[in-house]
Amino acid sequence: MKCVIPFQLKYFSMFNIKTLFITAVFLIPTLQYGQHTDEINSNRPGESMSAFAVGKTVFQVETGIFGIKESHSLLNYDANGIGSDLTIRYGAFLEGLEFIANVQYVIETFNYPMNSVDKSDFKQTVFGAKYLIYDPNKGYKKEANIYSWKANHKFNWHQVIPAVALYAGANFTAADNPYSFSPESSISPKVNLILQNHLGDGSWVFVTNIIYNYATTDYPSLSYILTLTKGISPKWSAFVENQGIKSDFYSDAIVRGGAAYLINKNLQVDASISTNFKDTPSILYGGVGVSWRWDGHYKEVHLLTKEEQAAEKMAKKSNTKKGFKKTKK
Repeated sequence: MKCVIPFQLKYFSMFNIKTLFITAVFLIPTLQYGQHTDEINSNRPGESMSAFAVGKTVFQVETGIFGIKESHSLLNYDANGIGSDLTIRYGAFLEGLEFIANVQYVIETFNYPMNSVDKSDFKQTVFGAKYLIYDPNKGYKKEANIYSWKANHKFNWHQVIPAVALYAGANFTAADNPYSFSPESSISPKVNLILQNHLGDGSWVFVTNIIYNYATTDYPSLSYILTLTKGISPKWSAFVENQGIKSDFYSDAIVRGGAAYLINKNLQVDASISTNFKDTPSILYGGVGVSWRWDGHYKEVHLLTKEEQAAEKMAKKSNTKKGFKKTKK
C-alpha cells in the first residue's frame, strides 16, 4: 500500500512566489564547489556536477527533502507533493576518480476536476563514475611581476581554460514505475561532459554540464546546466543556476537559486528554490538539505608546479649519475 503525503503552499500564490524568486535571483550575490579541500565541497544545492572528485578514500553523503507544486493548463491538474534525494560519492583508485550513486523518491497527489491520482516511486536511480580528465591548474603557478602593479592585477586569461571531467552512468528503472516512459523495467545510459572555471580571486566558479540521458529509450534527452557560484564569506555561499531540457517526452527551462552554510569543515546545510517559465506544467520546488564528508583515511596529494617537476627530474638525474660513479669505483 502506497503512503501519500500531500504538500501544499497555503500562504502565497504561485505567481507571487515566482515573482519574488526571479527578482531575488538577479539581486543576490552568487556559489559552487571541489579534489579534496580543507572544507567540504558539495554539489548541493544545485543540480550540476562539479568537475573535481571528493578525493581518494573520501566518503561523502549529500541528501535533502523538497516540496513540489505543479499546475498544468492543458491537462487541467494541480499537483502537490514531497520528495527526497540522496547522493553518495566515494573517491577510489585515483585522485581524480569518484563513484556516484543517486536516488530520488517522490510522493505526489494530482488533483483533476473530477478525481485525484496518487503517485509515489523512485523518480531517479542512477549509478556511475566521474573522472577528471584535465586540470588547468595542475603544475601551474602564476608568477608575480615585482615591477608592475598593473600586470599583477590584469585579467588572467588562464582562468578561461576549464577543468574537464567526464561522467558515465546508467539509469535503473523498475517495472510499473509511474515516472517511467514504459511499464517495463529498463537500464539506460547517461553521460555528462563537465567544464569548470575558477574566476577572479577563486571565490567565483562557473560550471557547465552537457548531459545526454536515456539514450537507448524511445525518449532520449539532451540537457545543459549552467551554475554560477560565489563564496560570500568563510561560512556562507550562494548560487544561481539555469537548466534546459529537450526531449520528445519533456522539455523545459528551469532557474534555481539558493545558499549554503558551512557548520564545520565536514558538514554543510543548504536551501534552494526552483521554478520555470511555462504552464505545461508550471513548477515550483523548494527544499533544504545537508552534506557530510568523512576523510579520515585521506592522504594529502601534493601537485608539483612545472618548476618543481623540473627540479625533481634534475635531482633524480644527479642521484643516478652519482650512483653510477660509485658503482664504477
